[in-house]
Amino acid sequence: MLNILLVDDDEEFTNVACHIIEFLGHDTSTASSLEEAYQILEFNDFDHIFLDFMLPDGSGLHLIDHINKSNKSPYITLITGHPLVKGMLSSLCGPKIGYLAKPLQREDLEQALSHKTQKKPSKKNDSSMPTKHFDCLIGESKAMQELYTMIERVARTQANVMLMGESGVGKEVVAQAIHYATNKANNSEYELVASNCGAISKDLITSELFGHEKGAFTGAIAKKEGVFQRAGNGTLFLDEVTEMPIDMQPNLLRVLENKKVTPVGGAKEIDVNCRVISASNRSVAEIAEKKCLREDIYFRLAVFPISIPALRERKEDIPLLANTFLNELNNEYDRNHQWDATQLQRLVDYDWPGNVRELRHTIHRAFIMSDPQSASVELPKDFRSPFSSISEQKHSLTAGQTIEDVEKELIKVTLADVNGNKSLAAEMLGISTKTLYNRLHAYGDFKD
Repeated sequence: MLNILLVDDDEEFTNVACHIIEFLGHDTSTASSLEEAYQILEFNDFDHIFLDFMLPDGSGLHLIDHINKSNKSPYITLITGHPLVKGMLSSLCGPKIGYLAKPLQREDLEQALSHKTQKKPSKKNDSSMPTKHFDCLIGESKAMQELYTMIERVARTQANVMLMGESGVGKEVVAQAIHYATNKANNSEYELVASNCGAISKDLITSELFGHEKGAFTGAIAKKEGVFQRAGNGTLFLDEVTEMPIDMQPNLLRVLENKKVTPVGGAKEIDVNCRVISASNRSVAEIAEKKCLREDIYFRLAVFPISIPALRERKEDIPLLANTFLNELNNEYDRNHQWDATQLQRLVDYDWPGNVRELRHTIHRAFIMSDPQSASVELPKDFRSPFSSISEQKHSLTAGQTIEDVEKELIKVTLADVNGNKSLAAEMLGISTKTLYNRLHAYGDFKD
C-alpha cells in the first residue's frame, strides 16, 4: 500500500482520481494549491505525488524544486491538459518524474503507480513476426483494436469514409485495409483506385476525376476514363481531398449526390458505383475554420469519419513495427540483422513526430549504415529529422531556464495552437480562464 498525494485545484478530477487510487488499495491526501501542498509535505511523507502542472498560486515545478531541496524523494507524476508538456520538460526533470495528460483512465494511474513509463519490449517481439490485420495493418494496442473494429463495421456497408490523422500515420494503408475488408465481406475482387487531389493541377482535376472525350481540350488526343469510372464497383481513394480548390468542389458534390459523372467534352451521364474513401491531415476544426472543404461535401465524404492515432499514442506497437520493417529489409537484401532490447526501448521512448513514415525511414537508414556481416543494427545517435528540429526550435527549453520561463513558453505554445483562444487554451492547460489571465498579466508581454 502506497501513500499518495494529489495536488490539483480541479475538485472533480481529484475526487475521481482519489476514488480510483483508493480502489487500488492505496491511501490518498489532496491539496488544491502550492501553499497547501507545502504545509502537508512539512509533516508527511509520500511515496508518490500526482502534481498538476499549473496551480492557482504557481507552477507545479516550484513544488518539484521544493522537494528536490528537501530529503524527500517521492515519485512524481506531472498532470496536464496539454501533451506538449512531456516533450518540453523531459530533458529538464529527473528519472523519477513521469507525465500524464488529462483525461486520465484507471490504466493510466495504475501504470504511473508502477513507476513504468512504457512496457519493456519482450523477447517474443524480437523474434516473432507480428500479425498483419487486413493484410496490411500492424499493431495490437487499444487504439488499433478500436480502429480494426471500425474497419470491420464499415466494410459491411457502402458508406463513404473520411480518414483524418497526422502526416505519416498511414491513411492510405488504412484505405487499403477498408478495401480489403470490403472485398472479403462481399466475396469480391473489386479494384482500389487512388488519386492525390493535392498533386493535380487545377486545370486537370475535372479530367482526372470524371474523364474526358477525345478532343475535349488541347492535348486530349484520346478518350480517358476518370478515376470514378476506373474504380467501378470498388473503392476510390481521394488523398488530400481538402487541398482541392474550393471552386472545383461543386463538381465533386454532384457525383457524390447523384452517382453520375459527365466526362469533359461529353454529353452523356455515366453511372458510377464506387465507395469513396477520402483523407486529410487537417483536423475537423481546421477544415471548418479555414473553409478548405465545403460543409455539404464534408458531410457526404465523412458519412463514417475515422481518426487514425498518431504513433506516440500507441507506443506499444513500435517494437512490432520495428521488427516488421527490419525483417522486410533482411528478406530483401538477404541479411540477418536483429534488434536488442536497448535499441527497441530507444525507439519506444522517441515521440516520432513524422509517425510511422518517419520510423520506417529511420530504420531503413540504420539498415543501410549497418555492417552486412554483423547481426547488429547501427541506430543513429539522434532520431530527429531536419523538420522536427526546426519545429522544436520554435518552442524549445534548455537547462537553466527558470520555472517561470518554462510555464510562459508552454502558455505561449498553447495559445498559438488555438489561435489565441484563451478559454480553449485554459481548458487544454487544465486551469481556469481567470488563472490564465492572471498569468498573462504577470508576464506582461502577452496581449489580452
